[in-house]
Amino acid sequence: MITFDFSGKTALVTGGTRGIGAAISRAFLDAGARVVALYGSNRDAAASFRAALPADHVERLTTASLDVAQYDAVEAFFEAWEGSLDVLVNNAGIRDDAIVGMMTPDQWRRVLSTNLDGSFYMARGAVRLMSRARRGRILNIISPSARLGMPGQANYAASKAGQEAMTRSLAQEVAKRKITVNCVSPGFVATDLIADLSDEQRSRYEQMVPLRRFGQPEEIARAVLFLATDEAGYITGTTLDVAGGL
Repeated sequence: MITFDFSGKTALVTGGTRGIGAAISRAFLDAGARVVALYGSNRDAAASFRAALPADHVERLTTASLDVAQYDAVEAFFEAWEGSLDVLVNNAGIRDDAIVGMMTPDQWRRVLSTNLDGSFYMARGAVRLMSRARRGRILNIISPSARLGMPGQANYAASKAGQEAMTRSLAQEVAKRKITVNCVSPGFVATDLIADLSDEQRSRYEQMVPLRRFGQPEEIARAVLFLATDEAGYITGTTLDVAGGL
């Protein structure tokens, strides 16, 4: 069994109280880290996440509401930050599906604002903190949609492709400060994000996956933890697919 030790380190996880983000936050807590888990507006889900944790995890957990698509709010969040930051996981993401001919400008902009703009705003703040310490890990959670595309998801696919391209550029900019920037690309994972799939869609998508199943959030979390370790210090500007062969 692989063991991870993040004792004394701080991880910041956006969308960190539900689905994949909750699994990532929990994994860092299990590994001894202090975790700041951000959420958008679902306070009940954040409270449920906290309530399900053991006491020693709760002591090292901070939850806070932040709309990552709002530049001023993100700037204020980082201005109030105290201490160092070792890991940023840009996990917050939304879908709002429609075929292009029927997609409204608001549907396009809302998805791009949260998924792509939000990742940029958060990375911008994190880089400033990490540069002072000359170390850090930034992980962007993307999707196979970035290269495969999915009908009805032009906005989502564009946002994820943008995150991947930003990752490659940012990795080159901050490498001299010993900050690595990578993507983790989950395939179909059993979370609320795909809970609205019909039985027919679910069956069809499962057949697309060579392993013939959807992934579990914990499987994504383990990949994120690996890329956040010191041992992964020579990996940057790349994408790790955790997608069952997609």
